[in-house]
Amino acid sequence: MNTLAPTSEIHEILLRMEGIYKSFPGVQALSDCQFELRSGEVHALVGENGAGKSTLMKILGGIYHKDAGHVYLDGKEVNITGPRMAQELGISIIHQELNLMPHLTVAQNIFIGREPRSKVSFVVDDKTTNEQAERLFGMLNLQLDPNTKVSDLTVAKQQMVEIAKALSFNAKILVMDEPTAALTDTEIEELFSITKQLREKGVGVVHISHRLEELKLFSTRLT
Repeated sequence: MNTLAPTSEIHEILLRMEGIYKSFPGVQALSDCQFELRSGEVHALVGENGAGKSTLMKILGGIYHKDAGHVYLDGKEVNITGPRMAQELGISIIHQELNLMPHLTVAQNIFIGREPRSKVSFVVDDKTTNEQAERLFGMLNLQLDPNTKVSDLTVAKQQMVEIAKALSFNAKILVMDEPTAALTDTEIEELFSITKQLREKGVGVVHISHRLEELKLFSTRLT
């Protein structure tokens, strides 16, 4: 993989992946792969099916373990052993198949497993959960009701919930895998607007896409 278009501004390097190898039975998915991500950029990761884009990001997200190579976050080498560790390091991935529970509300999905508790430790404090969700939506200028069930949302709104959930973990790196595949043009514009806000907050965004026409709209660099 070769980086084609450098950014016009200099930002700090959040992530470097060097010499990454990954094979599956009968398939060499990645061979001596390099990737770099800077703060405040949208880095497009493109290539034909089977090129290894999602595999590389799944290594970053702790879903796959690399066979060889090095991963550096903020200049320090890390060995990401699983998705939980990736989250703790500030890495969030929004997969093509959204990972939300449709029968729960927006706020419940965002804070599942981390719900604020009332004075009685086993009772969830729904009021505080909703307030925290609303604060996140305010940061992103999202028009979402924390009490709405996820099953009642469009795919685009569900993606916004995933982004808000990622930011609730203080994500520094957000990977979006084919985020526009099921969206209308209006919904794509909404997603681009959110992405612009993330850039302004210094988040590094990786955008995996087959739609080359999109890349000119909001990507700052291309690999």
